[in-house]
Amino acid sequence: MAKLVVLYKTPKDTAAFDRYYSSTHIPLARKIPGLRSYDISEGAVAAPAGPSGVHLVATLTFASMEDLQKGLASPEGQTAAGDLANFADGGADLLMFETRDA
Repeated sequence: MAKLVVLYKTPKDTAAFDRYYSSTHIPLARKIPGLRSYDISEGAVAAPAGPSGVHLVATLTFASMEDLQKGLASPEGQTAAGDLANFADGGADLLMFETRDA
């Protein structure tokens, strides 16, 4: 399996971010070819020391890193990636990695 984790930093207007993310970005991202599952954090994203500065965490799962990369390179993946500029004014970190059972 391979995962794409997106750490959305706290935006200027959290309510506007949440509305846009739910109504526009999620439907775009769900169209990425090869996407197996997609989940997002609910409630505050905390760090052991307290507030994290992260508003929302999204985890997208693919069968392999190859599928993840193909999905992101597809027109649907490019549309979803391009959409970040429309709502993620706090910034976002994207992390990609393969997983294994531990």
